[in-house]
Amino acid sequence: MIGRNGSGKSTLLRTLAGLEAPSSGTVLTSAKPVLLGVGAALIPDLTGAQNVKLGALAMGLSPEQAELVFDEVVELSALGEAIDLPMRTYSSGMGARLKFAISLAADPSILMIDEALATGDASFAERSKRAMDEMLARAGTVFLVNHAAQTIETMCSRAIWMERGQIVLDGDAVEVARKYRWFAHNLAQGEEEKAAGLLRDAVLEGESQRREANLLATPSGAERPGRSRRDAPEFEPDPFTRAFNRDRGLPKRSFPSTILPDDHH
Repeated sequence: MIGRNGSGKSTLLRTLAGLEAPSSGTVLTSAKPVLLGVGAALIPDLTGAQNVKLGALAMGLSPEQAELVFDEVVELSALGEAIDLPMRTYSSGMGARLKFAISLAADPSILMIDEALATGDASFAERSKRAMDEMLARAGTVFLVNHAAQTIETMCSRAIWMERGQIVLDGDAVEVARKYRWFAHNLAQGEEEKAAGLLRDAVLEGESQRREANLLATPSGAERPGRSRRDAPEFEPDPFTRAFNRDRGLPKRSFPSTILPDDHH
């Protein structure tokens, strides 16, 4: 799952994990989801080694199983001798790697990772990818939230682009992630009008997906009379609040309009 800050990615994970109640609808899972987040709490005054055992027990492993997976967790985390130091001495990247390794050791059927792979060097990224591939080979499911589109391309088979709690696109990881990356690049470069056009194109491309899944903001996905599918939504400056709802009044024009004249395509 990719999208800018505030798009609802972490909230969706917490809802799937049962930590937050959905405002509507029901979440059904085939197994208990395990949510791994960068802010997941381990005990800072305990060593990494002690936290490995504590974390394994907290996720339902028996003391014997916790002992069996200990070496595997330490190897994947690549903390070396630092595993015997208090966690309060760890950098954020070291802590994130340890939490990720502990979560995989529990061998969950459904694992949800919130930005935990955003830290770490290339060697850790390769080790974590192998570990996730092995878990997926055992029929597990991984939800990965990450701002790095390239990470999504590398580690996922499917991607969901979110914007303000709505689904923009849902499809092949490489295709969706590259479209999002191009959008984010233009926005970061100050090319707001071009970024708005890219988002508009993605919104229209994903419209049929949202209609089929009953995810349209407008009731029953109905079009307002007199408007065609070519009409792009109006945008607010940040972050395109009304891109999905065509029945609300127009926002202020502080963000460039991207509606194309009839004689342009």
